[in-house]
Amino acid sequence: MPSPTLLVERDRGVVTLTMNRPHRKNAADGELWDALLEAFREIAANPADRAVVLTGAGGDFCSGADVSGMSTRGSSGNGDSDGAEGARDVPQPNLLAGMRHIADIALTLYRLPQPTIAKVRGIAAGAGMNMALLCDVVVASDNARFSEIFARRGLTIDFGGSWALPRRIGMHRAKELALLADIIDAAEADRIGLVNRVVPDGELDAFVADWAARLAAGPPIAIAQTKRLLNNAVGITLEQALDDEGAAQTINFTTADTAEAVSAFVEKRTPTFRGR
Repeated sequence: MPSPTLLVERDRGVVTLTMNRPHRKNAADGELWDALLEAFREIAANPADRAVVLTGAGGDFCSGADVSGMSTRGSSGNGDSDGAEGARDVPQPNLLAGMRHIADIALTLYRLPQPTIAKVRGIAAGAGMNMALLCDVVVASDNARFSEIFARRGLTIDFGGSWALPRRIGMHRAKELALLADIIDAAEADRIGLVNRVVPDGELDAFVADWAARLAAGPPIAIAQTKRLLNNAVGITLEQALDDEGAAQTINFTTADTAEAVSAFVEKRTPTFRGR
């Protein structure tokens, strides 16, 4: 069921998910977490959805989890919300169930077959920052700010940050961000490799729309297989990677999209991919 906390727009194969709690800098409460999971699952099952843009309303990406809701659900750290004291009164099994729910959302986002773009304005903190890192690419406005804020709240890193952050920027820089819990600006995020691009705020929408359109126009089977190969490559040997590449390429050789790409190349025209 649609939720006002998450706006879903579809346009020519691009799905834009906008977290819509601007009064809380898009801090995720239980309703928003549930809406994200439902949306991710729906997109994964819909071949008409070819690319995904994840962003936030009101000038911020996501300040993390709204810990004012921890008194009933359990949640994860954030950059701007309050109410953490109430979490101490929640029975531990309920908190663990809440964290497993958060983990399910993180895995579902990361495993989407479609390419994902995090479009970041303003603050991306705690689980919000790590949500961006689990997207395939991160494009940031020059006004963006990032923080693994957890330690300031007496919490440990979550939403996959302990896995994603060192893979993005290396272990020592990851420890610096996670242990000091500083807020860094877009220029620093770009310098250390946390984001793919930083663009002027007035150009952000057009830049991301261009990338999303290019991804949506690409061959969806080959893109999904390539994404899967790269996602899996982190923890496997070269031999395993080569085996996986061979299996994936064998599938691609049998698709109508590959035949269309070859024909378009020979005929010197732009290919039209249909996901078959």
